[in-house]
Amino acid sequence: MDTPGNQATEACPTATSPTFHSRGPLSQRLLIALAGRPSAEAPELADYLGDIERSLATTADVLRDGDLQLTLFMLYGLFYGDVGDVEDGWEWHPVTLAARAAIEERFERELRERVQVPSLPATEAEAVAAALFRLTGKESGPSLARFIAQRATANQLVEYVIHRSVYTLKEADPHSWAIPRLTGRPKAALVEIQADEYGGGRADRMHSVIFARTMRGLGLDSRYGQYVDQVSALTLASMNMMSMFGLNRRLRGAIAGHLAAFEMTSSIPNRLIGNGFRRLGFGSDVTDYFDEHVEADAVHEQIAARDLAGCLAEDEPALLADIFFGASACLAVDGLAGQEVLAAWTSGRSSLRVPLTPLAAAASTLTPSIP
Repeated sequence: MDTPGNQATEACPTATSPTFHSRGPLSQRLLIALAGRPSAEAPELADYLGDIERSLATTADVLRDGDLQLTLFMLYGLFYGDVGDVEDGWEWHPVTLAARAAIEERFERELRERVQVPSLPATEAEAVAAALFRLTGKESGPSLARFIAQRATANQLVEYVIHRSVYTLKEADPHSWAIPRLTGRPKAALVEIQADEYGGGRADRMHSVIFARTMRGLGLDSRYGQYVDQVSALTLASMNMMSMFGLNRRLRGAIAGHLAAFEMTSSIPNRLIGNGFRRLGFGSDVTDYFDEHVEADAVHEQIAARDLAGCLAEDEPALLADIFFGASACLAVDGLAGQEVLAAWTSGRSSLRVPLTPLAAAASTLTPSIP
């Protein structure tokens, strides 16, 4: 049995600075600047906003632009504190704030242009919840979770966990930015959900910590950011979208809708994914995270749909459209990311930018007890 001391040690692994590699001139310049001191002049970022505007003017697809998405990911990382050994002064530096705002403006605009929002219901909690359940209950093409349950190899399971680690090792943090931005019933509902996400006061049961055990059970490094270089721009875009919604008060409706859709599309897929790992003989050290979410998210979806999103619409009717924009954006962007992974696997390719041959080999040599 774990002692409290052992649980604390597991919940707080030794930190290490992730090493990111640039995906273009914007992320390269930012990496160079962040390695130095945040002086008022910031000569390393001279005319950086001009570079961003030129990149935004020429990119065909912000969501799939690796340079822009990695740059935005690092700019948000200054607020989470996970960009590496970076001085705190960069978090509120005028240039990094302006750079973030410039990319956000185009990112949000492109999301609003691409995402199809359904007809809006009445601003009543039950009507909003019913509309959200209809929205999230629609079939949207081949299921990545079903593929994992039925066909995925051990190597593909490793890849899936690597993609998921970008958000899940920080699970709940993007949505927690919304807590001080809400009041009354929606705030209480969000805190109720987040308390479960953070283990209900038990550090060893924080969902991010349980997921870290899954990673270690697959022979992966569970420290945050170690696999950012390997994931696609769409995987980064999914995390960046959550951060954008959560960090901007004017988008509090969108982050509430996003969380509702996120929770409402979690329980069944997690059951399928857990079954995929069991199919290959992996034990509870790997499947615990997915099994935890089968029951937890079945409860969370009710709270998120009615008490969070529904009550927010009742209290602030002007946010109704953004609630459904956030929910629809969650489904759309995560759907694109899942389709990208599934397309790679079904064509016999790795879904990672650079296949991690050593990790794939390690995964294939894991020896779970297959019945």
